[in-house]
Amino acid sequence: MSIDRRSFMQGSLALVALQHASAGLLEKGSTAIAEELWYKQPAKRWLEALPVGNGRLGGMVFGGIQNERIALSDSTAWSGAPAKGEVNPEALPHLREIRELFFAGKYDEAQTLCSKYLPGRMKNFGTNLPLPDLQLAFEHVDQPVEYRRSLSLDDAIAAVRFQCGGVQFVREIFATHTDGVIALQLTANQRSAISFRMTFSKGEIPNTTSTEGQDTLVLNGSCFEHKHSSGHDGVAIQIRAQVIARGGATSATAQGITVSSADAVTILLATGTSFRGDNREKTSREALRRASGKSFAKLRQAHLEDYQPLYRRTSLDLGSSSESTRLQPTDARRRALEDGGDDPELVTLFFQYGRYLTIAGSRADSVLPLALQGIWNDGLASSMGWTDDFHLDINTQQNYWPTEVCNLSECHAPLFGLIEGLASAGKATAREMYGSPGWVAHTVTNPWGYTAPGGIGWGIVVTAGLWIATQMWQHYEFTRDTEFLRARAYPVLREAAEFFLAYMVEEPKHGWLVTGPSDSPENWYITPSGQHASESMGNTIDRVFVHALFSMVVEACATLSTDADLRSRVEAARAKLPPLQIGRHGQLQEWMEDFEDAEPNHRHTSHLTSLYPLHQISPRTTPALASASEVTIQRRMSAPHWEQSEWGRANLVVYYARLLKGEEAHRHLVSLIAKAADDNLMTYSSAGVAGADSNIFAIDGNTAGSAGIAEMLLQSQEGEIELLPALPTPWRNGAFRGLCARGGYVVAVKWRDGKLSSATIGARRSGSVPVRYRDRITQIHLQAGQQVRLRPENFLDKAAVISDSATQT
Repeated sequence: MSIDRRSFMQGSLALVALQHASAGLLEKGSTAIAEELWYKQPAKRWLEALPVGNGRLGGMVFGGIQNERIALSDSTAWSGAPAKGEVNPEALPHLREIRELFFAGKYDEAQTLCSKYLPGRMKNFGTNLPLPDLQLAFEHVDQPVEYRRSLSLDDAIAAVRFQCGGVQFVREIFATHTDGVIALQLTANQRSAISFRMTFSKGEIPNTTSTEGQDTLVLNGSCFEHKHSSGHDGVAIQIRAQVIARGGATSATAQGITVSSADAVTILLATGTSFRGDNREKTSREALRRASGKSFAKLRQAHLEDYQPLYRRTSLDLGSSSESTRLQPTDARRRALEDGGDDPELVTLFFQYGRYLTIAGSRADSVLPLALQGIWNDGLASSMGWTDDFHLDINTQQNYWPTEVCNLSECHAPLFGLIEGLASAGKATAREMYGSPGWVAHTVTNPWGYTAPGGIGWGIVVTAGLWIATQMWQHYEFTRDTEFLRARAYPVLREAAEFFLAYMVEEPKHGWLVTGPSDSPENWYITPSGQHASESMGNTIDRVFVHALFSMVVEACATLSTDADLRSRVEAARAKLPPLQIGRHGQLQEWMEDFEDAEPNHRHTSHLTSLYPLHQISPRTTPALASASEVTIQRRMSAPHWEQSEWGRANLVVYYARLLKGEEAHRHLVSLIAKAADDNLMTYSSAGVAGADSNIFAIDGNTAGSAGIAEMLLQSQEGEIELLPALPTPWRNGAFRGLCARGGYVVAVKWRDGKLSSATIGARRSGSVPVRYRDRITQIHLQAGQQVRLRPENFLDKAAVISDSATQT
């Protein structure tokens, strides 16, 4: 039976009005879990330091006793510049010949031409670069006691506390989005106890340091480097750090700013760059002027009033850890998890940490979205082949996986600006490389509008730009904001559809419309002659995203009552796309042909995007394809020397959540935290993966990990809200509040002994939606602002299971 709103009222179920966006389900639920990272010693390594950020300006706080170090970064601190001639002019003249060779089965010859004519020319691509550190050298001489270094996720404030020579010292550090600065306060419980010298480190960029008056240190630098750009192109930057001391004396010297015998000190730091016009001095100076006119307490209060309404929208309780575990610092708890310990509160902390990093790195008014390392920079990715850029073959997408489901929709906004920039810049690439209308972008991009391919074997993913553009559709799915669809998402998707309609060609054997030549991200196959090749026609990932694009355009045209002719062309082309295919090993095929993997242990599983983040495969509606997906995962992981990466492990969490296998999802989640996160819980790509010489921070494991936890607890991709779809045994009792479902719904759930106790669903927009718990479904109807409470007995209808064929489209 279907339960509508009247039936709910008659059954004495709660149906109440939400007062406003920050009320009801959006409030932070009560929890005994301390959402804090803490340590008994200062950080020695970058991956032990604690991050703060305001959506542009970042800092990594080391918490040193005699020498405090804050490693600085700015999301706009990029080398490189816009360039012309990035598409190989020989690509288009040889495109038809390459395709004909592939269709004729002459893979080796086709690969040779691909290698010669398709790679782009990354002339002045650039990278985000780390800035010099802010350094404080203190005069402590005694051995410190009762040391504690922490980061409160609820406050977004890092703190350092210790006692030295009988004096209690406290530092508080936060990056305020409201006032645009990093603020640091130093206090002591005795007067005249604070003395230090403030300097900037030499850093990796060319720079000079000077002082203004007796209290301000100024660094002017240029974001130049030789590995990824010309060595003389990049933004100019200014960093200003001002000391405001209470008591004591402040003076400027050739070595920096010296503070002697102060009672308390506030340090304010601001940056300005020439990224959007050369106003770096005005920006940094004005930020300090505004912030210095407020007390530290007022800066702190404004920071909390801005940050906490975002952070407190969502709460999570996965059960209690033991009291002895709770008393351990975060690094000891992570290592215990690595040794097989059970610590559900650490998993909860990891979930909220991903949300914290999202808020700290990506705000509605951020100039750029999260890069490979968010807004932080360890100096490693930027100095090797990767660059700290925007990878479009999974990493940048993963950065934003949690934004909608984890109730941080505003934080998604900076990505949309980048996508619109790609759609604009990518028109020239579509025309020059493929002779097609619309737009295209490939594997990597930068703030300068790079849309040409990268190198052979990794850089010719023709649907990478389309993949990132589907994030705009995801925002629409969750919000049902038709104005956003009309004004921003649909124009991007419409032009992408025009490109693929013109670009795809008919495959002669089956008459399928296929893409190519293109990579399946960073993977290689074995040709019939035994050679290794990377490009081919009709890769599965291309089929997956073109199919998704066409479906999005069809729905958008209907919703907006527009472009009937385009809709007809798209529907006809969608019907001619290849099916998803199952290969000889029972695996989901990665290529149109059932090739053997050249690298069976490869880190990428791009064909499984059909399972997540898209929803073309489901254990309920396409069980054979779901089984093939699981075979694909098992074959990858069982291959010798599987390439473990933070994002690859996070993929396994979301894959198994979509396969409704909670135990497997949980196992990989624990491995992600224990084996791919460092002591500060920031995730890293392991040494040896993709050419890395050491463990390198990448934010995608944190963000995708948070998304994976949410996916285990709530799913909504199949036109229904599913409660606790992949709940693992270790999470026996728990609750969450404020996760979001597609259609504009906010959900709270409680469970006990592994079974649903209650669920409350609130509507931001009026609508009707089925709600599933296990094999039971009920229907709810809500007006915007209403919420309804469900109990297990309300789920009365047994859900149907639909069988599939192995080649279902």
